[in-house]
Amino acid sequence: MELRQLTYFVAVAEELHFGRAAERLHISGPSLSQQIINLERELGTKLLIRDRRHVELTPAGSEFLTDAREVLAAATRAFDRALNGDRELPLRLGYVSWLPPGIATMPNLRIRIDEWILPSHTQALRVAEGSLDLAIAWIEKPDAERLNLASDLLKYERLQAVMPGTHPTARHDAVPASEITVLVDIDEASWDSWNRYALAFAAASGASVLRIEDGGVTGPAFFEHVARLGRPVLQSPKRHAAPMPPTLTRRPVTSPAPLWAWDLLRRADDTRSLVMSATRMLVNGAFAAGWQTPPDETHWPAASRPGVGSP
Repeated sequence: MELRQLTYFVAVAEELHFGRAAERLHISGPSLSQQIINLERELGTKLLIRDRRHVELTPAGSEFLTDAREVLAAATRAFDRALNGDRELPLRLGYVSWLPPGIATMPNLRIRIDEWILPSHTQALRVAEGSLDLAIAWIEKPDAERLNLASDLLKYERLQAVMPGTHPTARHDAVPASEITVLVDIDEASWDSWNRYALAFAAASGASVLRIEDGGVTGPAFFEHVARLGRPVLQSPKRHAAPMPPTLTRRPVTSPAPLWAWDLLRRADDTRSLVMSATRMLVNGAFAAGWQTPPDETHWPAASRPGVGSP
């Protein structure tokens, strides 16, 4: 068994999709599939149940995922120790789609940005399990408590709606929340956090819900949904690499304005001086930048005090 095989398995287990895992690992789909088959053959047990449209972990696969993450985390720590000698190791920071500008070069902030950009719920689990020291992600308060995580607010991001430029609301400065649509994807492995946020916002604001199964919460497929629907659609905080077509436009959402909270997550019992120092530095920097301040107008959810982060 090789570390490479464990890395491949963890990627598939976290994505629950061979295509996305292969893209994340920068290898071909057939090569990835063959490596997983080889790993299962070596272990003598089935780790994944898969067909053309569906991938899920077997009970043995779920247990093996925890062990594989621990082995990879230990290997990373060993590599870092070899590079850093006797110096204290840098903290491992995971994120979803937003990082404070210049975070990698902040003086006295000894962190290493994790290269795996994963959904909020996955990053939270990685912090809880110890394969990350910190993560910037969205989390609900009950989940933070269940995972024994401390959560400090860094930023409220105001979400906007995207619509065809010919739509009547495009003539106004903002669009009422009750006139927009939110997309909810069937792929819970990738979109659990967004789905929960979108459904709760729709229930609170009167926005309509459209269930999809093509990953169109973001990327070109998102813009295709907007064009096909011909109406305003709430844009997720996931960064869009694809440019927005010139036939579409963005407008703020009002009554209420949807706020997405980016929290800094750490294990509640992790009181190492380096972790606490990094937390203070990032939270104080967020306060100084004004990122924790919600808009004056009506917003959802009702903003909590800084440091709670419970959207």
